Amino acid sequence: MRHAKSAWPEGVADRDRPLGPRGLRDAPAAGRFLAESAGRPDLVLCSPARRARGTWELAAAALDGPVPTRLDARVYGADAAELLDVLHGVPDDVGTLLLVGHNPGLEELVLLLAAGTEEAAGEEGTAGADGPARAAGVDAVPPGPDGLLERVRAKFPTSAIAVLTWHGTWTGLGAGGARLADLAVPRGAGRTS
Repeated sequence: MRHAKSAWPEGVADRDRPLGPRGLRDAPAAGRFLAESAGRPDLVLCSPARRARGTWELAAAALDGPVPTRLDARVYGADAAELLDVLHGVPDDVGTLLLVGHNPGLEELVLLLAAGTEEAAGEEGTAGADGPARAAGVDAVPPGPDGLLERVRAKFPTSAIAVLTWHGTWTGLGAGGARLADLAVPRGAGRTS
């Protein structure tokens, strides 16, 4: 999940920027999406940036009870490879993880993990009901719904939530190993786009 829209107060360091009015409306909507559609995470890894923490705090209020949450400094400013390293350190007893961070790293991570799964679905001979062909010993990943990867490529806006699925361990997660199952951009009351 990308943090909700932040404010840009003069003289405030990037890490300390708060949520703006739109972010204050959209973060609770993100929590409602998680509660109603994506499911409750077993663990949240959150950037220590104020806007990311604020997004998670407002979103978490929509869930039934507290969720174990860790602030992880590696998430702030991380690129896709660095975020993948963070994911490789998640304990295998965590089935559902929510990563709350920033762009461009989150967008790059989604594209890296789901690379090829959507396109391969339409290529004759390379994908079937079980998804694109993979090397021996690697589970096939079924394609995600049409158009989701293209939407991520076009824009991964504030408050966006990418739901990725795969079979395997966190340490085994790699490029093309996940399916982009859903992409939501929850918006709060008073917002239409």
